[in-house]
Amino acid sequence: MLLRIVIGLLTLLYPIAVYLGLQTFDARYLVVLLLVVAAARLFTLDSKSPLNHWLWLPLLLLLAIWSWLTNSALGLKFYPVLVNACLLIFFAWSLKVPPSMIERFARLKDPDLPERGIHYTRQVTAVWCGFFIINGTIALLTALYASDALWAAYNGFIAYIAMGTLFAGEWLIRQRVMKAHHD
Repeated sequence: MLLRIVIGLLTLLYPIAVYLGLQTFDARYLVVLLLVVAAARLFTLDSKSPLNHWLWLPLLLLLAIWSWLTNSALGLKFYPVLVNACLLIFFAWSLKVPPSMIERFARLKDPDLPERGIHYTRQVTAVWCGFFIINGTIALLTALYASDALWAAYNGFIAYIAMGTLFAGEWLIRQRVMKAHHD
């Protein structure tokens, strides 16, 4: 449990660590940070988790190799883009091949999810797909065109605020939807 918390914090702080590291080190030496974060995530996720997937690992390794060979920070800065792209693929695929990703999470709490709950979770999964498209696009634009400081601020802070806002907003809407169905 403690290891998962540490790795979660390391993952969350990745953009800030890259930004601070680029102030002192060449990008190629920060590739180690990228690989440590990836390896830690890989080894701490449940093997059945959709996030522990073959898709992102080869792409991550290509980014790491490219950053090492070119000594470019761009490969390091593409990590949030890769995360958003992979999450988009997982969530969108779950809409094509049910159950939807949010339905899977909902069934952890309520295994006998009613039909209206399944419909609602599909809608929420589609909203998250939109979020990953927008967030991934902004992550890409900040990686390509913004300063290192703005890239770190967006990917290490603003994106988390946006994600938390969406999560909290969905929770509030869900409470109203559930209350309306119980009345």
